[in-house]
Amino acid sequence: MKVHDLHPAPGSTRSRRRVGRGIAGKGGKTAGRGTKGQGARGQIKPGFEGGQLPLTQRIPKLKGFKNPFRVEYNVINLDTLEEFQGDVVSPETLRARGLVHKHGLVKVLGRGELSRSLTVSAHAFSRSAQAAIEAAGGRIEVLPPPFGNGRPAAKGNALTNR
Repeated sequence: MKVHDLHPAPGSTRSRRRVGRGIAGKGGKTAGRGTKGQGARGQIKPGFEGGQLPLTQRIPKLKGFKNPFRVEYNVINLDTLEEFQGDVVSPETLRARGLVHKHGLVKVLGRGELSRSLTVSAHAFSRSAQAAIEAAGGRIEVLPPPFGNGRPAAKGNALTNR
């Protein structure tokens, strides 16, 4: 059997109805479009809702809110620090080994175990990471954020208005 020998079973396919070809067959005169009105004439654009404001115009154009003061951190976990060669860990040494992105602040998180003493300096620490580093005999050093990355002090803050 070859491809040109293949054909559908007898009676399984029917030719499509050719409407608008005179009164001899079904679908003459109005060709199944009814009488008059928008549906009987021309083409209606997709999304046209009969003059009502379309859905694409009704929904909001922009979604959400981007906080200009959001502080994003490059995170590193204790299990990565456990494999780290050396006793002093800083954002520069982490960047040199490709463990964090070359820009941004660094935060140490508490996933994993730490069995040796390390001096870790970063911009932020989770409580569990801080406790684990100090329990292993190490010490932490919190670095200040570089200029321009910090959030400005809130107006009317009790701490700034003393």
